[in-house]
Amino acid sequence: AQGLAQRLATRGPQLLNAALAYSKPRLATFWYYAKVELAPPTPAEIPRAVDSMKAMVKAFQTGRLAQLTVKEALRNGLVATEVLMWFYIGEIIGKRGLIGYNV
Repeated sequence: AQGLAQRLATRGPQLLNAALAYSKPRLATFWYYAKVELAPPTPAEIPRAVDSMKAMVKAFQTGRLAQLTVKEALRNGLVATEVLMWFYIGEIIGKRGLIGYNV
């Protein structure tokens, strides 16, 4: 155990520098996309979202959804799953626990 502590003390700064060099560009890329993707919608984007929802309802009513390719259906399913998971994560954060609300 003492040998491990000694090796860690001597190689610790080297490992830390390597970890920082590895993670800096990846974190920069993550923050770049996080700023774009996780930003709330602007007032100009809201009418486009409403129009797209209307188009989806119309496509469902006319049966056009049955003509989707497998790739499009899979992509739509993944987007719906992502939205649902964000909802569940928000619920967990809101109630500050996994089960039930504090009453």
